[in-house]
Amino acid sequence: MRHFPKLLSSQIGYDVAQTLLDGFDRHYRSFCAAAARARACFEARDWQGLQQLARERIASYDERVRECVVTIEDEYDAEHIDDDVWEQIKLHYIGLLTTHRQPECAETFFNSVCCKILHRSYFNNAFIFVRPAISTEYIENDEPAAKATYRAYYPLKDGLAGTLERIVTNFQLDTPFEDLRRDVECTMRAMRETFGDVEPKANFQIHVLASLFFRNQAAYIVGRIINGDALVPFVVPIRHVDDGRLALDTALLRTDDVLIMMSFAHSYFLVDMEVPSAYVEFLRSIMPRKAKGEIYTSLGLQKQGKNLFYRDLLQHLRHSSDRFIVAPGIRGMVMIVFTLPSYPYVFKVIKDSFPAPKETTREQVEAKYQLVKRHDRLGRLADTLEYSSVALPLARLDDALLRELETLAPSMIEYEGDQLVIRHLYIERRMVPLNLWLQNGSDADVEHGIREYGNAVKDLIRANIFPGDMLYKNFGVTRHGRVVFYDYDEIEYLTDCNVRAVPPPRHEEDELSDEPWYPVGPRDIFPETYRTFLLGDPRVRRYFLEHHADFFEPALWQDSKSRLLAGEVPDCLPYEASARFRARYPQLFECASGSTAAAACAA
Repeated sequence: MRHFPKLLSSQIGYDVAQTLLDGFDRHYRSFCAAAARARACFEARDWQGLQQLARERIASYDERVRECVVTIEDEYDAEHIDDDVWEQIKLHYIGLLTTHRQPECAETFFNSVCCKILHRSYFNNAFIFVRPAISTEYIENDEPAAKATYRAYYPLKDGLAGTLERIVTNFQLDTPFEDLRRDVECTMRAMRETFGDVEPKANFQIHVLASLFFRNQAAYIVGRIINGDALVPFVVPIRHVDDGRLALDTALLRTDDVLIMMSFAHSYFLVDMEVPSAYVEFLRSIMPRKAKGEIYTSLGLQKQGKNLFYRDLLQHLRHSSDRFIVAPGIRGMVMIVFTLPSYPYVFKVIKDSFPAPKETTREQVEAKYQLVKRHDRLGRLADTLEYSSVALPLARLDDALLRELETLAPSMIEYEGDQLVIRHLYIERRMVPLNLWLQNGSDADVEHGIREYGNAVKDLIRANIFPGDMLYKNFGVTRHGRVVFYDYDEIEYLTDCNVRAVPPPRHEEDELSDEPWYPVGPRDIFPETYRTFLLGDPRVRRYFLEHHADFFEPALWQDSKSRLLAGEVPDCLPYEASARFRARYPQLFECASGSTAAAACAA
């Protein structure tokens, strides 16, 4: 390493720190600009534009990191900067963050850049942010009160109906509402049905985050209701209706409803946040069980989510003593899957080679995971955290797991002192494998699992994802009872597949043959043949044919493909269709539109 005089090292340290912060600021300006464009796409019903924005935003972080690495390497000969200068860089960076409004995300950006430059042996020392250096408490936007993180409304002063209407109109959407008074009446009815006749206390108020949350074909108003000691969620999706106007679609007033809306199986929201930590703290007040890292990820700050997850994992390891073990269930052909029983996640390592009939490569498997990361997951594809060079204490790894890693993925592991370093790793939320759910469940469990399985696959093909391997073991049941797909090595775009009907047998020998009597291309799919491996269990067969008899008809699959090829973009409801106002209060929607008629109907 090159050694610099003390005064010069301090100046170089400051210059590199400023370069790093400039790189982060460029990233965050782009992040917020995407949310601003999302509003325009939503109002114009440009759903493909919204999807493109989401994809570009996911890729933009790594692009900014690469730009920053190149700049530091070219201008400061980064490989030869000595330890003293790296310490100066970090100290100056901390100084630059004291008045910054996204310091926690800027620290993560610093780590991302430095870990591209420094050797792994430096990752856990004073050169990077192993722990946060800047507090995010009480950071607030310096703009006027109108631009604060959230707005406070007081129904006792303005009346509940007037308050709810003002909450909506304050977002100043250019597209008119079909009948806002009717929708407000629906919202009040939902509140009464959920909470009953609650006496308003002196502190009765509604807090609403200042930015709308955009995802799929909805914009979400996100807030909380405070009354006495009670604090409950208040989330209202806004959607377009057939005549090009807007309507409030439902009201989510329970924590579990909001947890499902922000689950790991849904795509990230586009939100314009000046102070992301304030948004996270607000959301934790209505979802106290949800980890901060998961909230950052749901808000589109997935790198910050990764950073916090890893810190949480290290903290958990310090305060637990159980060992990593091979995950229970049927072994996969592509991945080694292991888990820590006391921690609700699974860890996945790609094997070095795959037995027949698998015909894929490590690069292709990694590309499939990237496809899922960029794709609209519609609540049916598990999000993954991808890490490089993860060090785990050897004493915490079960012997059987170590043998499996050494045998099936030796190129992915390296021993370093008392640690095992895994070169490439995926981490996912742990779920109950659907095959075990069906095998061990009651009749009611089996019916629920099969109904959800069929809905999951139908949602996937609507989203242009053909799962490939549709065995029940490749699907999991979340803690909220939703079925989610998590095995990605065989997925394809449905539009790249050929949906075919099985030709009639030519003679009796065809019917008795174990092999197909018709040619099968690499991307041909035959829905009729799925009966063979999906309907073996009598209970499963009964409920499958009751709820999803059309599943095995090529027409279902071809219809989804045709809609996609015609440019149709699927929508996703992160709540039951029965919760929509139009389903709950049909009498209000049977009235003629217009405030006078709607008010009379409501009365």
